[in-house]
Amino acid sequence: MAVDIVTFGCRLNAFEAEVIRREAEGAGLSDTIIINSCAVTNEAVAQARQSIRKLKRERPGARIVVTGCAAQTQTAMFADMAEVDRVVGNDDKMRGEAWREARNAFDLGASEKIAVSDIMAVKEMAPHLIDGFASGLPRVFVQVQNGCDHRCTFCIIPYGRGNSRSVPMGAVVDQVRALAQRGHAEIVLTGVDLTSYGTDLPGAPKLGMLTRQILRHVPDLRRLRISSIDSIEADDDLLDAIADDARLMPHLHLSLQSGDDMILKRMKRRHSRRDAIAFCDQVRRLRPDVVFGADIIAGFPTETDEMFSRSLDLVEECGLTFLHVFPYSPRPGTPAARMPQVAGAAIKERARRLRTAGEAALRQRLQAEIGATREVLVESEAQGRTEHYLPVAIAGERVGSVVSLRIAGSDGERLITR
Repeated sequence: MAVDIVTFGCRLNAFEAEVIRREAEGAGLSDTIIINSCAVTNEAVAQARQSIRKLKRERPGARIVVTGCAAQTQTAMFADMAEVDRVVGNDDKMRGEAWREARNAFDLGASEKIAVSDIMAVKEMAPHLIDGFASGLPRVFVQVQNGCDHRCTFCIIPYGRGNSRSVPMGAVVDQVRALAQRGHAEIVLTGVDLTSYGTDLPGAPKLGMLTRQILRHVPDLRRLRISSIDSIEADDDLLDAIADDARLMPHLHLSLQSGDDMILKRMKRRHSRRDAIAFCDQVRRLRPDVVFGADIIAGFPTETDEMFSRSLDLVEECGLTFLHVFPYSPRPGTPAARMPQVAGAAIKERARRLRTAGEAALRQRLQAEIGATREVLVESEAQGRTEHYLPVAIAGERVGSVVSLRIAGSDGERLITR
């Protein structure tokens, strides 16, 4: 049997899963399940552990290897699981050598499970060219950056990913060109801290320059999308590209986290509430139809009802359409875990209120689309996405194509064309 990958967490993991598959199968592994884990919340770690137990019950003869951010930050915990045969580090997972060593260990019956190197010692990022994604999805991801130099007080990810490092621009352009030539209609640039792209490269090019180079040198690319960004780091070239090139999709997901200035300071974020609102206003002037999403944490330590209300108000003041709501989850070893905690019931209630506000904002945007004609990327036989990442119920269109469709209505969750 082939190598099976079970991926949790961010879009970056979706890209890395394809590299893992290629390298593990190239190393000769078979009948192996690889868990590509996430460490962003306690729930994400718990889901990985539950999945490991379930998969071992279903396939008792398969080897189970755990990698990803949770494997890097909680190595011993996974190694202690009887179901786990090996734990591979988050940087190691991208290297064929690590998977060849895993196969040798399995063949020799070696008892040592842990193959995790020091992620903080990694200084460079090798490009990983993927000719095509095994899933054949119309939308695929290209990793341009990894790691993070910032130390937000709630976040464990720098310790799972290491410091910021970038893929050289030429290698990124080559990757995008190869994927576009294979017929992938939409490319998503992704990274851990995407707007820090280039700080470690000669000349320190920024994300905006990279974006413009892709659009200039890959004319066959139909659609380019940018994943989550830190708005305070958005550069002039990026703003110009948003304003000038229709192939760059009018959809930005912002790492906002809170709408209260005191909480933002305690999070060690680098923007203020006013900065967030001003950025959204600026981009909307440049691209009036832009749609914003945002990450917001509910119940960060010391957050009062009044502080939370400012996050809730931010949904309207920034004109947010897509909300990713994270009930605060203390991560061991982070400064926020040592701060006075908000009661669990209050966290759940605030998260519920944020999600309700997000659902209302999405319904409002869907309703506003009625009568418009949109370019829809057909993701499956039943659904596509507009330029603004709005879901569309469709039928009878070729998967992978981009088609012009008139929006006739909405069911509250998706747009309807007929």
